Amino acid sequence: MYQVKCLNKISKIGTSRLTDQYTCGDAIENPTAILVRSAAMHDMELPESLLAIARAGAGTNNIPVDKCSEKGIVVFNTPGANANAVKELVIASLFMTSRKITAGIEWAKTLKGQGAEVGKQVEKGKSAFVGPEITGKTLGIIGLGAIGILVANAAKALGMEVYGYDPYLSVEAAWHLDRSVKPALSLDEIYANCDYISIHVPLTPDTKGLIHKDTIAKMKDQVRILNFARGDLVVSADIIDALKNGKVAAYATDFPSDDLLDVEGVLPIPHLGASTPESEDNCACMAVDQVMDYLENGNIKNSVNLPNVSMPRDASTRICVIHKNIPNTLTQLTGAVSLNIENMQSKSKKDYAYTLLDVNGDVNDAAVAALKAVEGVIAVRVI
Repeated sequence: MYQVKCLNKISKIGTSRLTDQYTCGDAIENPTAILVRSAAMHDMELPESLLAIARAGAGTNNIPVDKCSEKGIVVFNTPGANANAVKELVIASLFMTSRKITAGIEWAKTLKGQGAEVGKQVEKGKSAFVGPEITGKTLGIIGLGAIGILVANAAKALGMEVYGYDPYLSVEAAWHLDRSVKPALSLDEIYANCDYISIHVPLTPDTKGLIHKDTIAKMKDQVRILNFARGDLVVSADIIDALKNGKVAAYATDFPSDDLLDVEGVLPIPHLGASTPESEDNCACMAVDQVMDYLENGNIKNSVNLPNVSMPRDASTRICVIHKNIPNTLTQLTGAVSLNIENMQSKSKKDYAYTLLDVNGDVNDAAVAALKAVEGVIAVRVI
């Protein structure tokens, strides 16, 4: 019986996919797997029983990924499950940063009580909220993952010229990208040519503070910047200065901070990107499916700390080995298995690797001990 603990409220459409092999709830004491959304896990004691953590969403900043890797715990996320929800909010923000729609609505509410004068006041005051149309303007997209591609294609459909920058664009992603999107060879090309810039990259030490005073200086005057990825990708103080001096016309972010809330030109959205019932259902379903496939079959898909490894079952027994990415480890692992190996797959991801071995027959304790004795082996599981 597998024990699944939910640290947040997880969509029942997702958890209902768990079979009768699973017990699921928020009071599980020794979980085999954890389902989580935004709950902070860095100070949690990770039990020895824990094999997998699935984040129902894309970002895993709330999970101690390095600690999990050291303990042989697979960390999954659900890229693309909330992509459409985020895309729709980004497109809405293209309009809202252009036309000052929200400011105009708030101003219109102040006219309450003026009776027949409201119409006259509207005509008199509307000029304060005018802005450009987006059709014919240029949008630069930094990061062409699941969300970036949807934004690019939607912007093209709305009549925008679109530049895309992503040095790590996968072949699979490229198939889904509108062929008229212009590939930018550098970020400077995005900065120099685009009226709007939308950021869709993960937050890493290399991308933190990606947008700052020096990069802003390279952008077109009156540029509009959209950040629906992570708040720390943009240096808030530099954005505030650029808004005040007119270099930046507007900044929309789904990650408002205290210093941004009273700044004219900032559109602070309370992290609504993935806050749709459809998105929550999609993320939960993907997270549950990935956990079940790993626990029952050893297959890994969409892990942030281990490589994707998946193969059909070709024998009665499967051995799953998480190990350090050390030369000759695979030779030692196969040598430690005394049974005939019917199928095998092994891949690495940075410092870690994962190997699947399908064998016929029972794997005894001595074989497991021999596998664990190989240098760099972190965890061995037989299913």
